[in-house]
Amino acid sequence: MKKRVTLTFPPRTVHMPVTYRLAKDFNVAANIIRAQVAPNQIGKLVLELSGDIDELEAAMEWLRSQGIGVSLASREIVIDENSCVDCGLCTGVCPTEALTLEPETFKLKFLRLRCVVCEQCIPTCPVQAISTNL
Repeated sequence: MKKRVTLTFPPRTVHMPVTYRLAKDFNVAANIIRAQVAPNQIGKLVLELSGDIDELEAAMEWLRSQGIGVSLASREIVIDENSCVDCGLCTGVCPTEALTLEPETFKLKFLRLRCVVCEQCIPTCPVQAISTNL
């Protein structure tokens, strides 16, 4: 099973080897989608966690017990098709290729199932046609 989560680290916990502990102690694979972590500052990680459902739940409970905020990523990317000019800039930053240009029509194609909501496309869009649903 896979779960997409956002981890929020208080400044005192940013030094913890979280992905190592998830793999070693819980047999949970952590794919880092986006990271913003610096010493003595609040850190954020967007992860896609993979593993057995019970191990995922135990891992998330352990994270919470360490003072790390865990929230399931329920947001989705929304594209305003009326504003989008199909420039393709967003396709260059999309790590999962959820955003592509149709080769025949050069129209933007969004594959929602591939999207991990890393939000890298949002600041890239020159006409602000991409946002989240929150």
